[in-house]
Amino acid sequence: MKPLEGRVALVTGASQGIGRACALRLVAQGAKVALAARNADKLQQVEAEIAAAGGEAGSFTMDVAQEDQIKSATKAALERFGKIDILVNNAGITRDQLVMRMKRADWNAVLDTNLTGPYLCIQAVIGSMLKQRWGRIINITSIFGQMGQTGQANYSASKAGLIGLTMSVAREVASRNITVNAVAPGWIETAMTEVLSQELRDTMSKTIPLGRAGTDQEVAHAVCFLASPDSGYITGHVLNVNGGMLMG
Repeated sequence: MKPLEGRVALVTGASQGIGRACALRLVAQGAKVALAARNADKLQQVEAEIAAAGGEAGSFTMDVAQEDQIKSATKAALERFGKIDILVNNAGITRDQLVMRMKRADWNAVLDTNLTGPYLCIQAVIGSMLKQRWGRIINITSIFGQMGQTGQANYSASKAGLIGLTMSVAREVASRNITVNAVAPGWIETAMTEVLSQELRDTMSKTIPLGRAGTDQEVAHAVCFLASPDSGYITGHVLNVNGGMLMG
């Protein structure tokens, strides 16, 4: 029997990158997956990929910056699958600029998506987890929420806030056998990083003790571990997946 057999996961930002990798890995471990993101066409492509591999998934269009969409998509997922056991809060955006030039709209957009969105998603699914007295919530934060980054005051603040949210909710729901943890990726090869110059990518690699960027699959493995029965005594923890870029 696969470790996540009989479980249902909701993954936000599931249409590409880390979210897609997490969805595919969760299915491989036996879970059914509710795929959520803004791009319906890309979601359906991931759903088809999962179906072709013999898994089960459903697509639910959701912008996590819109509370009404979170509520409606989550309701639809619950109607389709009957429950949600695992939530992976992965959806996120960037709007980079030096703080002296950063527009309030860009600050708000990043905080609304990267921090308020996960909070609302947790609220939307927590009832299902409380009812069955089992749940796994995994928030995708970032190394830059731990150490900051020039030009990313909004992004770093949102990801640091997500760590605080993780620990607070972990304390609130631990007595109901629900764990809440975070995964903090470092430099990961995704569609966002592929557009950067090779020179910049080489420079970044030199700052990493393991000497290379990580992969979305390596982040997905960490997420699946925290979603599994094997992690039942871990909560309020931030699991670093950064090749040693930040230690301690």
